[in-house]
Amino acid sequence: MQAPSQATIQTMNKRHPEKLWDIFCTVIDNHGDLGVCWRLARQLLTQGQSVRLWVDDASALSWMAPDAHSQPHLRVLPWADASQSDVLKSLKPADVWIEAFGCTLPELFVAHGVATHTQQPTWISLEYLSAEDWVPRMHGLPSPVMSGPAKGWTKHFFYPGFTPDTGGLLRETDFIERQERFDRATWRNKHAPNLVPDGLLISLFCYEPATLPQLLAQLVGTPHHLLVTPGRPLAAVQQALAGMLVHPSWSALPYTDQDGFDEMLWACDLNLVRGEDSLVRALWAGQPLVWHIYPQNDNAHHAKLEAFLQWMQAPDSLRQFHRVWNGVDNQDLPRLTQEASFHWADCVKSARSRLLTQGDLLAQIQAFAPVCGRSAWHP
Repeated sequence: MQAPSQATIQTMNKRHPEKLWDIFCTVIDNHGDLGVCWRLARQLLTQGQSVRLWVDDASALSWMAPDAHSQPHLRVLPWADASQSDVLKSLKPADVWIEAFGCTLPELFVAHGVATHTQQPTWISLEYLSAEDWVPRMHGLPSPVMSGPAKGWTKHFFYPGFTPDTGGLLRETDFIERQERFDRATWRNKHAPNLVPDGLLISLFCYEPATLPQLLAQLVGTPHHLLVTPGRPLAAVQQALAGMLVHPSWSALPYTDQDGFDEMLWACDLNLVRGEDSLVRALWAGQPLVWHIYPQNDNAHHAKLEAFLQWMQAPDSLRQFHRVWNGVDNQDLPRLTQEASFHWADCVKSARSRLLTQGDLLAQIQAFAPVCGRSAWHP
């Protein structure tokens, strides 16, 4: 699939005819997959599209998207219902099927689709995000269905990415305006009222990095304040603090919706993020960031991390901090310094500027969808 031209990117942002989208998501770990799928669904809704979001565990939507179940043109459906004949009989055929992050559509749902569609829907396998050099080669490739009820149909791989020859990143059309309207000073006064003028406000959204105790020890006696997100990050910090006699300045944040998470990233001077969705949001925030990549048993995440650092054109100090934070290098965690922070900020802002010249993920999916098939609409 060729990279879109500037004219194509402008066309992507225009309003598209209404379609019905089925998005399938399984919650693998820590709701990150659901976070991406909800952002995609929400963007579709703002463009006048209709969405059915099929998910095996929608509990996180209670705080991630409290109004999800009241949204017009949206249905949040249990994954198990996609294997219930009585449920499927009541459904209109969709124009687009998206299976997110390696999940497999239930066979009964596929069989029902084959029986009710007069033409194959666009069937997209939305993959994980990576900056590795094989991603552009795989992006957009067809995957013929060789067996089962949809034999003869074709899926297409769709890879998010950081370069124009990939599928891009999720980005709301109004996010720049939202960020410009954001009252950063008020947010900081509310959540870190004792932060001194020369102190850094640092957000922490991580797994359980082995060097977390070192980071906390570094912050002791500094003017910096650490904001800790709920769940695994808070549990990890509490465990580390139990072994420390003196604690740094820190506070725990409550669960928040996705807009609230974005605001936290905008407000902070350094964002320690994890996984996929929060990395993308930290890039859009334009503040210095450190990525805790999802660890894999075979250390495949090491190459993925290096590819990202290479794309970002990260300075040596940022690369070294990432490697130690992610357990690639078994060394002491480098100290956070004002000089390093300036270099990190320049790096992230430059990367953000490059991304803003490219088509966003949803716009590219919408431009791609008519090419690889469209179903007939059944009232």
